[in-house]
Amino acid sequence: MSGKLYGVGLGPGDPSLMTVRAVEVIAEADVIAYHSARHGRSIARSIAAKHLRADHVEEPLVYPVTTETTDHPGGYQGAMEEFYAEASARLAAHLDAGRTVAVLAEGDPLFYGSYMHMHKRLADRYDTEVIPGVTSVSAAAARLGAPLVEGEEVLTILPGTLPEEELTARLAATDVAVVMKLGRTFGKVRRALDASGRLDESRYVERATMSGERIAELADVDAESVPYFSVAVLPSRVDAERPARSHGEVVVVGTGPAGPLWLTPETRGALAAADDLVGYTTYLDRVPRRPGQLRHGSDNRVESERAEFALDLARRGRRVAVVSGGDPGVFAMATAVLEAASQKEYADISVRVLPGVTAANAAAARAGAPLGHDYATISLSDRLKPWEVIAERLRAAASADLVLALYNPGSRSRTWQVGKARDLLLEHRASDTPVVVARDVGGSGERVRIVRLADLDPAEVDMRTILLVGSSQTRVVRRGDGEEIVWTPRRYPEA
Repeated sequence: MSGKLYGVGLGPGDPSLMTVRAVEVIAEADVIAYHSARHGRSIARSIAAKHLRADHVEEPLVYPVTTETTDHPGGYQGAMEEFYAEASARLAAHLDAGRTVAVLAEGDPLFYGSYMHMHKRLADRYDTEVIPGVTSVSAAAARLGAPLVEGEEVLTILPGTLPEEELTARLAATDVAVVMKLGRTFGKVRRALDASGRLDESRYVERATMSGERIAELADVDAESVPYFSVAVLPSRVDAERPARSHGEVVVVGTGPAGPLWLTPETRGALAAADDLVGYTTYLDRVPRRPGQLRHGSDNRVESERAEFALDLARRGRRVAVVSGGDPGVFAMATAVLEAASQKEYADISVRVLPGVTAANAAAARAGAPLGHDYATISLSDRLKPWEVIAERLRAAASADLVLALYNPGSRSRTWQVGKARDLLLEHRASDTPVVVARDVGGSGERVRIVRLADLDPAEVDMRTILLVGSSQTRVVRRGDGEEIVWTPRRYPEA
């Protein structure tokens, strides 16, 4: 009969944090296996040392390479794959002989642990049990003595080995984070924390619960002193003290056409870091609520007042996010904020604009690729400009054979503009020109249809609709599954 395989989590380093079950399994095991570098010292073995017996068979699994280079023909990955295959074969020989094998693992065996490589190669062939352990994340939070995550906050755990830009994006987007595997990656991680605006919040924990433990503000840590067994922690923001500022800032953010799936990492970070959210109530409702954050909702027709209100808050030291739908620079709040910020009294207030997914891009993606060539974006609303100007721009764009993205085509108080625009465009376009009629893209009421320009019905268009009118080159194709797609070739016939 085959023996049993155990993956034994030992916790973060302090032997007293081993679980009762871990101690029991070690006592029952015939074979104790543990990973180590070529110097032969094993942290896992040192944690469990007082529970090892003289009659235990020990199997050191010595890595052929750690951080140094290798002349293996398969490179680092090839050397490691060969090692894992050889190590698992050694353990399999003990299991086939009926011996119980306990593979020791710092922290938790299945959390960035070496044991998992044995597990993947052996668990389908032998009776296996994994003993969970206290992770370094939990240990670091405990040693900091501060809440890690609270309420609706999201925790992101990242390996420091990720590319710097990826680290920056993920750190900007999350509420709480722990970055593992520091050591040689520390400089890159520090730069990512700084670029994401999170450096001042960051704490550093080295060898949590072990001898030589160190806790510090991460910004004060010398990169040359950082070992592999250290983590960067961005703890909970719920009760964090808001820094006193003589001047705050205004960040104008775009939420995309609908909910959280359309937010960029940079936008998520700005929304999470804000003291105040200012915006049209419908758009504010797309943003998750956070403790301690104030919301200032208003009607959609008071853009100038909203912009000045946000700047006044920033002048009092508040960090303000002005929330806009789609992209804030496309028929949205960025213009209003920048116009107000150009006034003398707001000259010293920092203003940033962060991009968002536009309604035109979202609708185009749902339909195929109607914006694949040159296109023009025009608002049909005559509330802020005369219809004569709109009509002239429609004629110019249509005569230039541009695809058209028509924003604000209609509302309860504007019911005739779509019909006028359709008739004007039919003077320049064929009656069967495809039109994408996209309503509430990304929302619960999403409906995207492709109709002929001559068949465009104004009654089907409201404030939540965008229209994409094709050029003479735009094509509609019905694919094998019956779905219609629309696309505009990138190459023009004369090219």
